[in-house]
Amino acid sequence: MIKDDYYFMKKALEQANRAYKAGEVPVGAVVVKDGKIIARGFNERETKQDPTAHAELLAMKRASKKLSSWRLTGCTLFVTLEPCPMCSGVIINSRIDRVVFGAYDQKAGCCTTLYHLCNDERFNHRAQVLGGVMEEECAEILSSFFKEKRK
Repeated sequence: MIKDDYYFMKKALEQANRAYKAGEVPVGAVVVKDGKIIARGFNERETKQDPTAHAELLAMKRASKKLSSWRLTGCTLFVTLEPCPMCSGVIINSRIDRVVFGAYDQKAGCCTTLYHLCNDERFNHRAQVLGGVMEEECAEILSSFFKEKRK
């Protein structure tokens, strides 16, 4: 773990809070290159009525636009929840170097929990994965959101 991992995960949590306030499942993401945030995103599936509007996908799209390249080599993705199969596929296809996530996803996590897609040697690219960074804080915002929704 790198000292900056906590700093950037806090920035991803800020994005998750934006999602929470918008009534979206509170997941946030940032893309970092050369020690600087180049893109941010939070879940917008309900707002956009788009099943692909996951926090990390939106952040990766914005990073690609900023870099004028679909290749995100040299970038690290910080996301508050372990990426799903769709997002893991985009991580592989965009050539992200590293993924740092907070909470593990027992139902859809495909970086370590259900599958290890980002590290599967059968693919042409692999990303280094670190899970559990600020796990309690990342899990808590999700728990709070769903408790509120059940009321």
